[in-house]
Order: sequence, then structure tokens, then C-alpha cells
Amino acid sequence: MKILDCTLRDGGYYNNWDFESEVVNAYLAAVANSKIEFVELGLRNFPKSDFLGAYAYTTEAHLNTLDLPDGPTYGVMVDAKTILESELSIEDAVDTLFVPKSESKISLVRIAAHFPEVEYSGPIVKRLKSLGYIVGYNLMQSGGKSADVIADKARQAKEWNDLDVLYFADSLGNMDSAEVERIVTALRTEWTGPLGIHTHNNMGKGLDNSLAAKNVGVSWLDATITGMGRGAGNTQTESLLAVLDKDESKYLSKPIYELVIRHFESMQKHYGWGSNLLYFLGAQNDVHPTYIQNLLSNSHYGTDEIVGAIDYLSKLDGTTSYNGAVLNTALSFNTNETAKLSGTDAVCGLFDDKNVLIITNAPTTQKYLNAILLYIQQYKPVVISINISNAIPAELIDYYVISHNAKFLSDANAYKALNKPIIFPEHRFATEELELIANVQRLDYGLDIQADILTSNTTHCVIPSDITAAYVLAMLLESKPLSVNTIGFDGYDINDLRQQEMVKIFELYSQDKRSSNIVSLTPTTYPLTKGSVYAPHC
Repeated sequence: MKILDCTLRDGGYYNNWDFESEVVNAYLAAVANSKIEFVELGLRNFPKSDFLGAYAYTTEAHLNTLDLPDGPTYGVMVDAKTILESELSIEDAVDTLFVPKSESKISLVRIAAHFPEVEYSGPIVKRLKSLGYIVGYNLMQSGGKSADVIADKARQAKEWNDLDVLYFADSLGNMDSAEVERIVTALRTEWTGPLGIHTHNNMGKGLDNSLAAKNVGVSWLDATITGMGRGAGNTQTESLLAVLDKDESKYLSKPIYELVIRHFESMQKHYGWGSNLLYFLGAQNDVHPTYIQNLLSNSHYGTDEIVGAIDYLSKLDGTTSYNGAVLNTALSFNTNETAKLSGTDAVCGLFDDKNVLIITNAPTTQKYLNAILLYIQQYKPVVISINISNAIPAELIDYYVISHNAKFLSDANAYKALNKPIIFPEHRFATEELELIANVQRLDYGLDIQADILTSNTTHCVIPSDITAAYVLAMLLESKPLSVNTIGFDGYDINDLRQQEMVKIFELYSQDKRSSNIVSLTPTTYPLTKGSVYAPHC
């Protein structure tokens, strides 16, 4: 049995492969001292348009700056797609990315491929082998594939005659030990060489699946420090060593334990990898973990939005591979795929000559609740609630505004019981969702999302991001209110992306000549006129 630690490669999905030198040096020393056999240092890529750190490319020039300790065999991974989709021939693409083994500090190259890419991958394996490398091949998203399909891919791999180890990967993190054994059995009908497994921990089964694979003859086990890896991460190297220690292991676990405590536990708290309920739900529904990772990494989205997006993605075909455009659609929560941008003139002039108070759920709404209730009762503004208010009684609210399906779905029963109008973009909601509020007065005002734009017309508005507060402000441009005050627009830290997003919204709103001065009656970090809910109304 051999362990391959791929922390710098798989973990790079959390920090753009931009590891601090201190961490890298400590990591390299620890894995060497632990007697782990293989270390995958990163990826090989052609240039990308975004900034990525050294281990997204792991160039020969960068490798030559590293003091690689003796002991492990070092390697990199390349995606088959990187080679197959380049404008070069396969041989030229490989030669552009790799020098002969005799000129490199790495000895192992693993190729990661989806099942449809297998039949085109033979020349990649052949060229890398001719350069002198140990060559591994990873079958991604192996779970759920039929035994016949798996066996056929193993047959093709065998016919290359140049492959050293064949891997299968639990890319979606939804395998169990029975599935691991089934896949190994299917692979063994054709492939007699070494087998490897790469597990993901979405459902908390990474370690169990690695051990199940070991028990049925899989001899290469992938792991990462603290499980650092895409989505929920991988089998934890330290946990694997702890289990093996019970059987007089050849490995030394203490250097890895020290590495975890000194460097990786703090990184894990910062970046947040590891299994949780949302990764579990994604795995159950065959949703690629990168969708979940990107949802969790954006602090703008709450649990309702994320769960709603997972539900939407689970109903689509093709979400076993990540697609950013599909994620954007899921976050807009527009399940009515045939809907066209539409709306009515229901909000035009609706707030003419009115004192408008916009309320949102926030800590200050609760903190100053008594003063807010007194203010509403005393001055009787037209109260607009962004989504269902958790604090303000329904009888004090005149209109509810919603633009997110997830928010609507989480509060659907509460909306059914309302006897106040709801303003929302009807075209974004499915028929069955509209039926939930069939008996509620609905004012349809359309919504479109376009970067760097906030404007309105008779039937719909355009806002820069899918934020209900922006929808409300754009809607108000179609009226001439006497005043616009806010409650609960607390804001965030200056460097928070949500703060920057809202500041941009207010900036775009103020640039419209129809805009009103906005006064915040509770504390705020936004660039709004400051007022107080306690001040007398003049």
C-alpha cells in the first residue's frame, strides 16, 4: 500500500494554489518525515486569465526554487481537457508543459479525465511515458457508472500498455463502501495493474471508503492534510495515519500531527473546507461540490438561498460537472424556464406624495424595535418590508417586496396568511409557487439583472445584482415620494464584498435624477444620510 498526499494540488481550490512559502516548507518536511511515498505538488496548466498561485502551474522553474526533501516521489496532475482542448497537437501540448523526466524534479504525472475523454487519452499517456514519467490516470466521477461502462474504460486503459496506476475518483462525494467494492470489481475484469482511489468527504465517508478500497486490494490511497481539497475535501492524511498506526504502520504520524496543529487547523478555520450539511445534500442530489463551495464562499447568500439553489440544481441534468452560468441561474431562483421578462405598471405612482419607510431584517431592527413601532404608529409612513419581517407586526406593514425564490419558499406559509399586497417579479416564479399566494394581492413588477445598471421603467427595473433592496430602490424611481427612510440597513465592514456591493447600488441609485435622498433612521455603515428613529418628525 502507498499513500499519495495531494494537499498542494487539491487544497489549491480554496486559496487559488497560492500557498505561503512557510507552509509549503513545513508541509514538505512533514510528509517526508512521515515516510509518505508520493507527494503531488500541484497542477500543470497553460496560462489562465485569472491570478493563480505557483501550484496551479508547478512549473519547472518554480520546482527548482524548492528544496524537496529526499524520500517521497514527487509529481503533478494535468487535466486531460487541458491537453485535448489546446490548439496544439497532443504531443506538442505535452512537450510544451513537460520536460523529459531526466531534467525535472518530478517523477510522477497523473492525468485526470472524465469518462468521455478516456478514448482520446492514450496518446497523452504514451507521450508522458516516453518522457520517462510514472503515469497515473484518474477516472473522475466514477460513482454510479454501470459496471459495463467502467470495465470498458479499464479495457482501454489496459490497451495503452503504458499506464502505471489506474485511479477512480469519488468526485461527487456520494460513494459508500459497497459502491467502492462494486467499482473495483468492475475495473478488475479488465485491469490487473495497481489501482488507486481518490475520495471526497461530502457525506463524511472519505476515510471509510479509502479503507474499504484498501481491503479489496486498492494499493494507492489519496489523502490531504486536514482533508484540504475541493468542496468538502478529502480523506484526511492524519486520520488515515491514525487508523494505520493501530496495525504497526510503516508510517510516522507525529510529523503530520504537528503540521496540522501548527499550520493547517488555522487555515481550515479561515477557508472553511470540510463536510457539512450542505455538502451532504449536494452529494445526495448529484450536485458537483464546486457549486456548494462557491455558494458557501459568498457571504451574501444565506442558508435559504443556498438550500434553494441546491434544490434547483438537483432538478437539472448535467450538474455533475460545474458550470458557472448554471450557478448564476440557480441563484436567481428562476425555476420558470419559459418565463420572459415582463411586468405591469402596478407600481407607477404608487408612492407619490408618501413618506416611505423601508424595513429589513437586521440586528438593529430588533435592537430598536420599541422605538420603531412607536415611530410607525406616530408618523404613519407607508411601510415597505423587504421579505417577511421577523419583528414588525404585519398590521403595521403596507407592502411586502420579494425578489428571491428561496426567500419566498422559506416563508411561503407566512405569505399565504398575509392580507397585505406583495410586490414581486412574477415572471421569476413557477406556476406552482404562484398558486401558494393565489389569494394574496400581487403587484407584478419585472426584474432584470445587468452589471453596473440601476434603472426603471413602467413595467420593470434593471439592477446590478440580485439584491431585494436594489429592487425596492429601483421600483421607487417610478414614484415621487415625499421622503425615503430606512430601518435595518446596518451594513458590513468596509472590506466586506457585501458592503461594496451595496455601496455600488446606492451610488447607481443616486445617479438617477428621479432618486430621493435616503435617510437611515438606525445606525448604518452605508453612505446614507444619518438620522434617528428617536428624533422628532419635522
